[in-house]
Amino acid sequence: MSKFFGTDGFRGEANVDLTVDHAFRVGRFLGWHYGQDHKAQIVIGKDTRRSSYMFECALAAGITASGADACLMHVTTTPSVSYIAKVDEFDCGIMISASHNPYFDNGIKLINRHGEKMEQEVIDQLEKYLDSNRELEYATGENIGRVIDYASGRNRYIGYLISLATHSYKDMKVALDCANGSTWMIAKSVFETLGAETHVLSNTPNGLNINENCGSTHIEQLQKYVKENHMDIGFAFDGDADRCLAVDEQGNLVDGDGILYVYGCYMKERDKLENNTIVTTIMSNFGLYKALDAAGICYEKTDVGDKYVYENMRANGHLIGGEQSGHIIFGKYANTGDGLLTAIKLMQAMLSKKLPLSKLTQGFQVYPQVLKNLRVRDKDMAINDFAVKNAVREVAEKLGDQGRILLRKSGTEPVVRVMVEAPDHETCEAYVDSVLAVMRERGLAAEEKNP
Repeated sequence: MSKFFGTDGFRGEANVDLTVDHAFRVGRFLGWHYGQDHKAQIVIGKDTRRSSYMFECALAAGITASGADACLMHVTTTPSVSYIAKVDEFDCGIMISASHNPYFDNGIKLINRHGEKMEQEVIDQLEKYLDSNRELEYATGENIGRVIDYASGRNRYIGYLISLATHSYKDMKVALDCANGSTWMIAKSVFETLGAETHVLSNTPNGLNINENCGSTHIEQLQKYVKENHMDIGFAFDGDADRCLAVDEQGNLVDGDGILYVYGCYMKERDKLENNTIVTTIMSNFGLYKALDAAGICYEKTDVGDKYVYENMRANGHLIGGEQSGHIIFGKYANTGDGLLTAIKLMQAMLSKKLPLSKLTQGFQVYPQVLKNLRVRDKDMAINDFAVKNAVREVAEKLGDQGRILLRKSGTEPVVRVMVEAPDHETCEAYVDSVLAVMRERGLAAEEKNP
């Protein structure tokens, strides 16, 4: 288990869990690691958090001190760093962001030369270095690296997105919630260039208001705006724009599951859905699977995390996958979730079929879902307890093909999660509570541990 890096980078409160010294040492290691036999070049992007500027300076100092060049894209999106790292053949890329977290958190995401999440073996070496007192040799003289302005990379990424649009957006009224984050300039440029009447919300970042009551984690603002202002569609991004949620013209939320359904069906209709398969995580709504069954589309389920979705897609040649949270990966065009690309692709389906989003989602009924957490003494013991297993099996049998139950342990806390989906909320609530009651009766809950 990694000490610093999780499935989506090194993340924590700025200068508490993730310090400026950590960032400097990450830069030192990467500059040294990739500069063994050539002058390495590393591209860096950041979101709008106040601490992102501090971490950018620290990373650049570490990289150049090890003899590599640091190329700065400045405020930009995670997928843009992924794109540029690949097409411009950088040794690796770094994105400074804590995604949908509040402003006081930050993170360092590492991207390899192919635009994918960094290989685990490199992460392991970096972890070992961060957890040691090892000193790396400093570059001197002409071998010291340079800091290079690379805003042109961000502009070329914008051009790439625009090139993927298959229709003009003329006469379309589009609302964009930029979360006071990475898309605050980019999103407007893309949609206006494509001809949309563009209405932008939450695009005045001040370093402290990223994700604050806005963006994909607070969709209510966009829903209200779309309905009151008669928009054709709305899109909400998270802090670094690797997620996108949509709002239809009636103000209804269309989450990642809904987007997978709409675009998966569109791909199938055009015979573009490779292997006739969509990749989801185990947390996708049961209604998605019922809808895909009705549409004759196959699916695979991975653990939670876009990393696992991408690994499955790459291993099996699938072209679309994602999460309910709005991480959608279009394998033909990107190696990571890309909120702006997702918006462009959803617009393509709407404009090609000449139907509003509410019509395209009619075959997908979201099942009510109840998810509750219980702190436990031992996660494995709770998951594998025979009485708990029996309780879960009984619920599954009662639900039949009209719902499902999922029991899983948290990857970061001493917590077990029980989730039930069923045709009505009351059934969900009752079945979740029944399983939690068994855990408590068996003395598995942490609060029941004897002093």
